[in-house]
Amino acid sequence: MNVELRHLRALVAIGEERTITDAAIALHLSQPALSRTLEQLESRLGVRLVERTTRRLALTEAGQRLSEHAHRILSQLDDALAEAATQAGPRPLCLAFAWAALGRHTVPLLRMWRERHPGTPVQVRRLDDPEAALRRGTADLAFLRTRPADDSGLAHTALAHERRLAAVPDGHPLAERDTVNLADLTREVVALCSTAATTGSDLWPEGRSPRTIQVPGVDEWLTVIATGEAVGVTAEGTSHHHPHPGVRYLPLADADPVTVYLAWPTIPAHTATESFLHLAQQHLRSTSAGSVAE
Repeated sequence: MNVELRHLRALVAIGEERTITDAAIALHLSQPALSRTLEQLESRLGVRLVERTTRRLALTEAGQRLSEHAHRILSQLDDALAEAATQAGPRPLCLAFAWAALGRHTVPLLRMWRERHPGTPVQVRRLDDPEAALRRGTADLAFLRTRPADDSGLAHTALAHERRLAAVPDGHPLAERDTVNLADLTREVVALCSTAATTGSDLWPEGRSPRTIQVPGVDEWLTVIATGEAVGVTAEGTSHHHPHPGVRYLPLADADPVTVYLAWPTIPAHTATESFLHLAQQHLRSTSAGSVAE
């Protein structure tokens, strides 16, 4: 098909910038040159990749899939070139998560990795959409609390099961309890976060779900709980990564646990992917056999 790297870079820039003008600026090209590059790519593939309107551009479904592959290809190429040019060792292993990594196991696992693999550092990043980062090649591994779709292009394994917790304001009547039940929260306002998919109104029996509000991120979630505007439900890892002086975390006795997955691209983007997976499994087996996923 005679597709060149410049075609892929053009598509990635258009997908990120959403206008020809901004994409051309990002690539240091003229607008006509970028438009011609896009037309060449679509012509050679025989498929529409971008929907054009008078004001903005949007990737088609085919364009979105190709853009994610292009992200990964270009990232791997840039890494390879940088490694060759500097004669440096492997680049850091990028590990992403949305709210919580591996809870209380995170720091011991990373310390163990550092001891056993001193030449391959790990960079830990909190991202709103770690799955997209895996598909684009901007992350190598991700801790997830929802199972990736079968057609996501990602491999995954279940690592552990976490208890669900209720998060209530300090001073709330429930804060003095040792545990709470879902029924205790039905008259409360429950904060749901758009970047965490582990809690929804379907957690409660039909007809008994509480009123909910949406918040954009973990900081906002903690704030509305600490100020008494709402309560929350989350996985146990949140209490380790996001302690808050105004929030009390309590075990939720009658809610199913949350499965923690480790996910990576089907074709691994980093040579240390398998080693990290094996170490994570080994660490969990040795420290928390009761919570390790079967």
